[in-house]
This record gives sequence, structure tokens and C-alpha cells, in this order.
Amino acid sequence: MTDRLSRATLAAALPRPGVSGPPLVPARTGIVHLGLGAFHRAHQAVLTEDAAAATGDDRWGVLGVTQRSARVVDQVAPQDGLYGVLTLDRGREDLRVVAALREAVFPGPTGPGTAHVLTTVASPDTHVVTLTVTEKGYRLGADGRADLSDEGVLADLAALRDRGDTAARSATGLLVRALDRRRRADAGPLTVVCCDNLTGNGRVLAGVVEDLLGAVGDEDLRAWVERSVRFPSTMVDRIVPATTAAHRERAQRLLGLTDEALVVGEPWTQWVLEDAFAGPRPAWEEAGATLTADVEPYERAKLRLLNATHSLLAYAGALRGHATIAQAVEDDELRAWARAFTDTDVLPTLDAPDGADLVAYRDSLLDRFANPATGHTTMQVAMDGSVKLPQRLLGTVRDRLAAGAVPEHAALVVAAWMAYVRAATSGTLVVAGQQVPLDDPLAATLADAAAGPRDGLADRLLRVEPVFGADLAEHVGFRSAVASALRAFPGH
Repeated sequence: MTDRLSRATLAAALPRPGVSGPPLVPARTGIVHLGLGAFHRAHQAVLTEDAAAATGDDRWGVLGVTQRSARVVDQVAPQDGLYGVLTLDRGREDLRVVAALREAVFPGPTGPGTAHVLTTVASPDTHVVTLTVTEKGYRLGADGRADLSDEGVLADLAALRDRGDTAARSATGLLVRALDRRRRADAGPLTVVCCDNLTGNGRVLAGVVEDLLGAVGDEDLRAWVERSVRFPSTMVDRIVPATTAAHRERAQRLLGLTDEALVVGEPWTQWVLEDAFAGPRPAWEEAGATLTADVEPYERAKLRLLNATHSLLAYAGALRGHATIAQAVEDDELRAWARAFTDTDVLPTLDAPDGADLVAYRDSLLDRFANPATGHTTMQVAMDGSVKLPQRLLGTVRDRLAAGAVPEHAALVVAAWMAYVRAATSGTLVVAGQQVPLDDPLAATLADAAAGPRDGLADRLLRVEPVFGADLAEHVGFRSAVASALRAFPGH
């Protein structure tokens, strides 16, 4: 039986061809990260470790917080926080073992998890909180502000008023509770870095925090946050597919050890951060990150080109039975749809950041999507569409309509999502021999809207206001374009 990855077994296993060990082991915790999924472990944690190694600064260890379940904690704890990042491309495979994660915790209904998170954020050694909780983790209402009717948020606000250590129910609620604990500890300023795919993500998160503090009515805390906390906007980019048994076998062959916390990524990594910090931070620019006064052009280009095209390939690809994004982009018609969508509807809405070549970026995306080594599945990209489409696609739609053009190719993306919703909620979506259900926070609402005659599908789903707002359903030209585009998906 193969030994499991740990500090002791890694020291005995290295050196090995194709494997690199941690360049630096942090001596203390300086960052608390909310949302300890694969993306953070393959992206921000890696760049943080590189930044620390480049400067010899060992104070940037990470406390990772997972709120969905204790699964990730169970994976990393027996491995002393170590895990591998398996980078795959055509003809390339290499494994890097990362040591940036000093601790992992699940603030669940039992145990001291929540208290430990609050205490760590309140420590003077902690200077940064980062988040990758996915778009739906911010519990936003239809107006883009905090949903103050959400049960988890309300439970956290009650805990904030009581200043207790009851289990956290939401990422944003846990954050405001931690801010309160830090203020009362007089631990100094703090930077909160949102790394999720939200337009103006720093501003969105700052607005959510303001809404929650307003609901609590603690003016002293609110004034302290305004003085002492900064919420820089960011753009993050790396394709990180779900880890499979085949990936773990490849990693085990390279490392000679079992890694239950393995994550997988493509070679490409990008991180753009607004240069607006409240205090010390890792020297992320030494690891290749871009610091800028204005993240928005980078963010807009990534959301509208990469993420929206990813969604098109996921929905249309799954409807054609393609299990992976690589298979979908190799479908000549789907690739042509993606090119037409970006060229006709997306590029006219974008300003190139710092003179970047957006056409070349578009071409690089299709090449990255076609990488068969990662195995990024259409189902993984397709989940949570009701939350993703407003961020990735509908800004393009509204910009084109405002310019007097009906975005027919963007309408095709909407139609692909609608056909996917209808097929998934009716039990007729089958990919790689398996029936695919709808994985979406609005699944019940969408199922109700998708039921009924297919001829009225576009009208019914466009009236789901949490997705489309009140305006798009009233635009006759766009509504007609979506209904027409649905014909590209017969039988769904």
C-alpha cells in the first residue's frame, strides 16, 4: 500500500523527476481564506507561496476555511496541509507540492471551527482575508445587494449581535462576524480580497458587508470598517477541473505517494489585483501577478470572453452529449458559434486593458479549452447558471442593446442555457450515458418556468427576474432572438 503524502513521507520521497517540493514553508498564518476549494489551492495559494519564496517572507501561511462540508479538511489534515497541483497539457505533466496551507477548518455545527476562524482573523499576524466562495456564496438578491431574507445570513447576524461563537452559516456572515472580532481586538487594518467571478467583485463584497452591517445597526463597527478595511477588486484566471481517480493515479505515479487532496490545473495562471491594500500583503507581483489601479478592463474581458464562452460550450456541448469542454470545442459547429459570439457581440463591448490584444486572447482561450489533458467537464462548468449568466453574459447583452444592436449570438448562449435547463429538469439530458440533473440554486423556480409548451419557453424563462431582471423580457427584439435561437436545439 502506498504511503500517504505528509511532511515526513515527502522528505523521504524527493527528489523525483517531474516533481517539485515546496520552495518555502510558512512559519505563521497571515491569510485566512474562505472557500477552500480546488481553485484556491491551484491559484492564490500557489502564487502566495511563490511570492513568499521570492522575498523570503515566511509569514504568509493560510488558514483555509471550507463551509460546505469537512471533506477538504479530512483530505488535507492527515497530510500536514500538503497537497499536490498536477499541471497537465498536451505532452506535459508535472506535479508541485504546495505547503502554503498551514491549517484547514470546517466551521460546522459542532466543534471549535467558527471560534478558531474568528480568533485567527482577529490576530495581529493576520493581514489578509481572501474568498473563493463562488458567485452564489455571496447570497445576493435580484438587485445585486445582500439578501437580508437568507436564513443563513440572518443566523450569522444574530450571532454577531450576541457576539457568540455559534456555527457560521454563510461566508459573508462569517466575514462580518470576523471583522467585528478584529475591531474589538484592536488588531489593526485588514484587506479583504474577493477572487470570485463577480463584476466589480471588490465593490460588490464591500456593498454586501455594508448591507449586513446596516442590518445589524452597529455604527461603531460600520465606521471602523470604513476606516480600516479595504476591498480591492481582482481578476483570477486558471482552468481547474474536478480531480478524478485518473488524475490521482497519475500524481501517485509521479510522486510515489497517495495524495487525497490533489488538485489539477492547466499551465495558464493569471491574477490581476487592484493596488488598494490596508496593510501588509504578500509580494504577489514577484510571483507574476499584475497590480493595477483599474482591474475592470481585465475583469470584463475575462468574464465576457473566457467565462461566457465557457458557458456556451458547456450548455451546447452537454446538449450534444459532449462530456468535456475539450470535446465541445473540437465540435466544428460549436467552435464556430464561439468565434461568432466573441467576434460579433463581445469584442465590440470591450476596451483592451493596457493595450492587450483581445483577438489573440480570444484565440488563446479556444486553444486552452481544447486541452484534453485536464478533462474539464461540461457539467462542472454548467452548474449554477442562474448566478453565472448575469455576471458573464447579460452585461454584453445590455451593452449591445444599448448600442442599437440585437446580439443574436449572445441570444444563442441564452437559448443554450434554456434548452439545458429544460432538458435537465425534465430528465431528458443524458451525457456519457448518465442522466444529468439541474445543479442550480434556483432549480425549483427554473423547473416551473421550463415546464409547459416549448413554444413559450423563452418568454417564461426570460421572466425569471433574479436572472434577467425586469428589462430583458420586455425587449421585443431580444426576446425574439432567443426564441429563434432555441431552434438550434431541437428535441430539448
